[in-house]
Amino acid sequence: MLNFFRIASLVEGLSFLLILSVSFNIISREFVYVLGMGHGILFIMYFLLSFLASHKQGWSVVVWLFVFIAAFIPFAFIPVELFLKKELQKSTIST
Repeated sequence: MLNFFRIASLVEGLSFLLILSVSFNIISREFVYVLGMGHGILFIMYFLLSFLASHKQGWSVVVWLFVFIAAFIPFAFIPVELFLKKELQKSTIST
């Protein structure tokens, strides 16, 4: 579950950066609909997977809120990735 959430987190973060690229005229505005639809689906998947991973890992509500709020901040998926990597190592060692 945690590996799948890590992948979803990275893809969602990169899709958010693509949406911002349209705002800065790096990517043409004709791709807004496709990028926006893709990002919306990825965001919903991120939300659901963050909730499921939080429940399975036993994270507190505060930790889950930080992981969830990171989806709204550009480049915040990088610290989340580092956190998830550390959590994955902890769960691998304990099993």
